[in-house]
Amino acid sequence: MKYTISGVLFFLAVQSVFAASSGQAEALYQQHCSACHGTDRLGVSGPALLPESLHRLSKEKAYQTITNGRVATQMKAFKSSLSESQIQALVNYIYTPLKQPPVWGEKQIKASHIVYAIDKSVSKPIFDADPLNIFLVVESGDHHVTVLDGDKFEPIYRFASRFGLHGGPKFNSTGRYVYFTSRDGWISKFDLYQFKMVAEIRVGINARNTAISSDDRYVIVGNYMPNTLVILDASDLSLIKIIPVVDKNGNESRVSAVYDARPRNSFIAALKDSPELWEISYQNPPPAGFGNWVHDYRKTSGEAKVRLFPIRRLYLKSVLDDFFFDQEYVHVLSASRKGKGQVVDLDLGGKVADLDIPGMPHLSSGITWKRKTPNGVQTVLATPNLKEPSVSIIDMKTWKLIRKIPTLGSGFFMRSHEKSPYAWVDVFFGKDKDAMHVIDKQTLKIVKTLRPAPGKTSAHVEFTKDGRYALVSIWEMDGELVVYDAKTLEVVKRIPMKKPVGKYNVYNKITHSSGTSH
Repeated sequence: MKYTISGVLFFLAVQSVFAASSGQAEALYQQHCSACHGTDRLGVSGPALLPESLHRLSKEKAYQTITNGRVATQMKAFKSSLSESQIQALVNYIYTPLKQPPVWGEKQIKASHIVYAIDKSVSKPIFDADPLNIFLVVESGDHHVTVLDGDKFEPIYRFASRFGLHGGPKFNSTGRYVYFTSRDGWISKFDLYQFKMVAEIRVGINARNTAISSDDRYVIVGNYMPNTLVILDASDLSLIKIIPVVDKNGNESRVSAVYDARPRNSFIAALKDSPELWEISYQNPPPAGFGNWVHDYRKTSGEAKVRLFPIRRLYLKSVLDDFFFDQEYVHVLSASRKGKGQVVDLDLGGKVADLDIPGMPHLSSGITWKRKTPNGVQTVLATPNLKEPSVSIIDMKTWKLIRKIPTLGSGFFMRSHEKSPYAWVDVFFGKDKDAMHVIDKQTLKIVKTLRPAPGKTSAHVEFTKDGRYALVSIWEMDGELVVYDAKTLEVVKRIPMKKPVGKYNVYNKITHSSGTSH
């Protein structure tokens, strides 16, 4: 390839301008943003400002946030102090990857740990509502959580959350304590009896999701950045162990998802970049074949405590992007972005079937139920598909597709309740994003298509603990919860909310209802 002198000079000039622009943006960031978001962009009181943490926030929305600030947060408006070009330079800067991968290990995790002063003598809720029939409503519009009375459908408390909660909140076995995970790695433990924060800790730069052990002793978090699984003491969120996520060939991997397999006394984690599924035992002593003792970061009288978190590795042929358990927690039903799924038998330690599910099913939103057939009772799995307008119905005995229900668009969430004859699925994408299909669980046919708020995105149904009412989220800044009579399908009430991305009923979660995610 030949270069002219003028071409080289032009290239060098462009590089010089780019470098100057980049340097200006960094200087602007350090002057106006670093106090809250950290000199390294890893976050302090404000969230991390990295491409990995901002992937759900468009550059246009980031520009508007810097310009106009964010209501009900410490994020102020910069429209009077920065020019449009300076704001755009900041936007480009925060979406630029760091030159070196950030470090977030034992030192950083321990330094972030916060334990709040609370009254440990409180043993009963300070409110009159049924503590098992309250909902936690995550409002991403202004990063708050509302506690909603599930009988009166009235908010009884509202508090600020960390930026960008990711994945559903997880409850302990009694429903008193709830654990939240933010996109940039903060884990928060909240006491629902007192409406007070118990503890917080930051376990990573980009966290995927969290699981709570069935004995309420441990919290495990799967990270995208760094490539780790982090185990915490559920009582105060103190650090117990960091597990580097490295496959059999020595390659680091992100964590697709991690969930508790309660009858097995173990956590199940899927690797996002390698075809491996890990079972991490918290049983003491662990079952046979689970490896050795591991180090505990906490100290007692100068001696390191010892706990068991050995790993059993299952090697597969394809990566699991997400997964879902059957009700017995024997089978892992997995999804793949390539459009096919597989069934992994945890007892046998390998794949036992393929799932004929197209278009990247949203299996973490999958639900199960029993239906009567001429040949007896059949247990089915139902899941929406992210890239195809259909709901797939799978026979959980043969693992064969028995029905594909056409929908008005690709769906994201599907929900039901043991006492309801219907399953609800949204149409999350496309021109019919305001539609909500109601499916008869016996006939596997759509009986009604609702439009809770015409023109606005309808999503994420959750039922009251008795299954009498279904609550639908309207995913808009001026959004709401629409309460339906789950039998008549008539609107009962509308409750204003700021983009209520999800709502979670305590009873349904702690009893592991087959109609909702676990």
